Amino acid sequence: MADKMDIDAANGDKEEEKVGPAPNLPAERIITNNFNLINQAVDSFDARFTLRALRSIATIRKATDFPEALAFGIRTAFPKPQNNARRVLEEMLPEKVGSGGAQQNGGGEANGAAVKEQDVVEIAEVWVYLGLLVQVYLFDHQEYQRGADFSSNFVEKIRSFNRRTMDPIGAKAYFYYALFHENLAPLPPSKQSPVIEIRPVLMAALRSAVIRKDDETQAAVTVLLLRSYISTADITQADLLIAQTQFPASAANNQVCRYLYYLGRIRAIQLAYTEAHANLESATRKSPTAGPAVGFYQQATKLLIVVELLMGDIPERSTFRQPSLEAALHPYFKLVQAVRVGDLQAFLKCVHAYEQQFRSDGTYTLILRLRQNVIKTGVRMLSLSYSRISLRDICTRLHISSEESAEYITAKAIRDGVIEATLDHTHGHLITTPARDAYSTTEPSEAFHARIEALLGMRDECVMAMRYPMNKHRQEIAEAAKARERERELAKEIIEGDADADDGDEGGFEGM
Repeated sequence: MADKMDIDAANGDKEEEKVGPAPNLPAERIITNNFNLINQAVDSFDARFTLRALRSIATIRKATDFPEALAFGIRTAFPKPQNNARRVLEEMLPEKVGSGGAQQNGGGEANGAAVKEQDVVEIAEVWVYLGLLVQVYLFDHQEYQRGADFSSNFVEKIRSFNRRTMDPIGAKAYFYYALFHENLAPLPPSKQSPVIEIRPVLMAALRSAVIRKDDETQAAVTVLLLRSYISTADITQADLLIAQTQFPASAANNQVCRYLYYLGRIRAIQLAYTEAHANLESATRKSPTAGPAVGFYQQATKLLIVVELLMGDIPERSTFRQPSLEAALHPYFKLVQAVRVGDLQAFLKCVHAYEQQFRSDGTYTLILRLRQNVIKTGVRMLSLSYSRISLRDICTRLHISSEESAEYITAKAIRDGVIEATLDHTHGHLITTPARDAYSTTEPSEAFHARIEALLGMRDECVMAMRYPMNKHRQEIAEAAKARERERELAKEIIEGDADADDGDEGGFEGM
C-alpha cells in the first residue's frame, strides 16, 4: 500500500535532511557539534538550532563508522561509565563498540523507562537526540524487534519530560516508533498487526501534544494514525479522526504533504473524488520532485492519475514525460491510453498485465471502478463521431453483451451529463444533441476562478511559511524605550541649559 512510498520518503525524513554539515567532517565530529547546537536551542528557546542538528542525520547515517561515532558521542555526553542514561543507550549498540559492561541482550531494551531523571535532566535534549540516533541505527540494520522495544520506552520517557525544546526530536522519535512496529509480523493489513496495538499510545501522545501546544508532535502523530488506519483498511476510524482533530497550520512541509496524501486516499475510497483530487494535487505540488523523497512524489502522482480518471478527466501527457516519473508511471500510461479511447478490452488486458503493480501501489480496487468510466468514455467517443447510432452497433464496438445493457449504460451516461443525447427507445437509436458553445456557459469563468483561488492560496501559504527572528518585537520595544529615555535626557539637558543661561543674564544685568 503506502508502505513503500512512506519508507522512501521517511527513511529518516531525508527530504528535509538534505541540507547538512560539510560531508568531509567525521561523523563523531558532527555529533559533538550538534550537542552545541542543541544547547544553543535550549538556551535561546529557538527550535531552528535543533532542526539544523536533525538535518545532519542523513550525513551521519551514511558514515561507515556510524556505530563507533554514536558510541563516542554517548561517552562524550555522559563521561561517567555508571551513568544509567549512558548504559541504556550503549546496550543498543554492538558489543564491540558499546561499553565493556554492556551486554547485547533482549532484556536491555526494557530499561529505557528506568533512566533516572536526575541523570539527564540537565542535558535531556542531548540524551533524546542520542536516543534518536540509536533508533536510526537499529532501523538501518533492520533490528525491528529491538528497535520496537527500545522505542516503546523511549517515547514514553520523552512524553514524561514535557519540554518544548525537545518537540522536534520527539516528533521524529514517534515516527520511528511507529515504523518499527509496522515491520513486525504479522504485517498490515492483518488485524493482528502490531500497528493496532500502538494506536492507544499514539492517541495519548496526540492528546498530550494538543494540550501542550506541541505542533511538531501533533502533526507527526496525526499522520501516523492515519497511516495506521489506512494500512488495516479502517477508513471509518480514519475519517472520524480527521473530523475530530485539526491539523496544525504550522506543521513542517513534509508532514503537510503526507497528511494531504492520506486525506486524498481516504476521500478517494469514500467516492469523494473532487476533494481527493484537490488534496492529492496539493500534495504533489508541495513534495520534492527529486532526491530521496521521489518515491513519495511517484506514489502521490499514481493515485492522482487514478482519481483524475475516475472523475472523467485525462491526465496531461507531460506528466508521464518527467524523468523521475517516466519509468514508474509506465503501467498507468497504458491504463490512461485504454481509458482515453474507451477500449474496454485494452483496459481489461492492462489491468490483468499490471495487476501485481497496481496491488503494490494500493490502487487496484480504485482501478476496478474505472470499468464503467471506460464504457462511458467509449459512448462519449461514439456520440461525438455519430449524430445517430444504433444500440446494436454500440454493443459491437464496445463489446457489450446485450442491447439492454447498452441502453442502460447510455441512459446513465446521459443522466450523469457525460454526453448530450437522447434515446429513441422505439427504434433503438442514440441521437446526439448538437454541441453548445462553451463560452455561453459559466465553465470558462469557473475555470478562471479556480486558477485564481489556487494562486491566492499558494501566496497565503508562502506568507505563513516565512520565518521571522524570535523576540524581534521585544528588541524593538527595548530600542523604543531607550530612544524615549534619550529624548527625556536631552529635554532635561535643554531645560537645565536654559536655566543656566537665565542665571548668567541676570548676573550681567546687575553688573551693568
